[in-house]
Amino acid sequence: MSAGQERPRGRQGSGDEGRRSGGPGVGGRRTGGRPQAARQVSARRVAFDVLRAVQVDDAYANLLLPTRIRRAGLSARDAGFATELTYGTIRMIGRYDAVVALASGRRADLVEADVLDVMRLGVHQLLAMRTPTHAAVSATVELAREVGVARATGFVNAVMRKVAAKTPEEWDALVTAGLGGEALLATRWSHPVWVVSAFRDALAAERSRDELVALLAADNEAPRVQLAALPGVATAEDVEQATARATGDGDASGDEPPVGPVDDDTTGDRAVGGDAAAADTAGGDTAPATAPVAPDLPVSPVGIRGVAGDPARVPGVAAGRLRVQDEGSQLAALALSRSSEVRPGERWLDLCAGPGGKAALLAAEAAQAGATLVANELVPARVGLVREALRDFRDTVTVVEGDGRRFGQDGSGVRFDRILLDAPCTGLGALRRRPEARWRKQPEDVAELAVLQEELLEAAVRVLAPGGTLAYVTCSPHLAETRGQVDALMRRHGHELEQLDTASVVRSVAARDPRVADGRTVQLWPHRIGTDAMFIALVRRTA
Repeated sequence: MSAGQERPRGRQGSGDEGRRSGGPGVGGRRTGGRPQAARQVSARRVAFDVLRAVQVDDAYANLLLPTRIRRAGLSARDAGFATELTYGTIRMIGRYDAVVALASGRRADLVEADVLDVMRLGVHQLLAMRTPTHAAVSATVELAREVGVARATGFVNAVMRKVAAKTPEEWDALVTAGLGGEALLATRWSHPVWVVSAFRDALAAERSRDELVALLAADNEAPRVQLAALPGVATAEDVEQATARATGDGDASGDEPPVGPVDDDTTGDRAVGGDAAAADTAGGDTAPATAPVAPDLPVSPVGIRGVAGDPARVPGVAAGRLRVQDEGSQLAALALSRSSEVRPGERWLDLCAGPGGKAALLAAEAAQAGATLVANELVPARVGLVREALRDFRDTVTVVEGDGRRFGQDGSGVRFDRILLDAPCTGLGALRRRPEARWRKQPEDVAELAVLQEELLEAAVRVLAPGGTLAYVTCSPHLAETRGQVDALMRRHGHELEQLDTASVVRSVAARDPRVADGRTVQLWPHRIGTDAMFIALVRRTA
């Protein structure tokens, strides 16, 4: 099956019914009414449980995996193995399903779901990690037994041996045979065809179509942990301690697994070879071309890049003075707060603030300049996250709950001098950190989200003060969510709004060249500067 034809899922077999998030419990089983000693959970089993939860329950790997790793009590090395195995497999599902189909003589969607996920994990070890072949094959067969599909062990063993018999380059030639254009790229780089097409269009809009392969490859690389040092809050010691933990490589494993999401919206198996042994040599994408490595230096003036291990163990992060946040998100917030000199008493609004990463950075900036911030969020659970993120800024910030589209309709006449609209979007710019998103989003989602984005823009314009600045931001490069929205906004409100030279603003804010095209909008790219593909457009009310 080509990587872009449909959402890759296995046939729902008996193992799926009634499964809770993450699959079966991790304790020992009972046999004959007598409890057995609890068996330590392997890194491969953790990866399987998370992969099943992603497939069955629409779980988010970056939220569930750290919890499962801690519950299993994995060592740092095995945690690194589980992290690479989980994220790497999810990113490459489309490609691996094509490999499984050829090796088994069976379409992937006709394979029982539990069996297919076991084999996906096995394929990743064989083709993208330097796990010894015999260890990868035998451990995959054993995993099939462990998760309750022992009847399929012969099938799994045969498929894994066929996969192991060829090199990654040979499999690349086989799965892309007869394909061309976007279908070939979609299969090789494991992206849906419609996403490849959207990326091509977005790059072409700034005459950079030749960077498409580099972008697709970057999406399949493990992102490095990035921190934001909150201005006026973080100390020099905080920054020094965090910087000391920065690594010079892009190893996904680090010392400990990453914890939780990044900003807005991440028993040791002692069989032959073992998880821990393989963790030391975990590899990356195996397709022929590779993405250029982004420079190590932060691009955000408050950014810290490449922190090794669990960021929660960094003292400044534990104290809330440093925040885990992609540098693209940092630049988006700072482009608004630093687009012009702040006048004391300014009123700022974060229209869609959850879970609070950008709001915290804006709050720190507002507190220093004598401004105040209203942070609005619709979803009650995310309102709680916003309050927690802003707990240190109670004198500066007011958190409110409600639909952002309501602003300007209550007759109060309240206006804001700076508004951040970090709009709900497809999230196609964060596929490195949210690997399952490429398989969940569909083309029809774009049109639905575009309507919401337009309505939120209208609300923002209603409450934008004369001379005030609005930052429209998405974590997506899709033109319908980015330039298309801004162009439509200016057609509706060109008599009262003007576009700012956003590229010049971002360049003035950035700590180094952000490698953005000239113009009134900015598109950041992971293959250029190692951030999410954030879109930023600044507009000002003139009347």
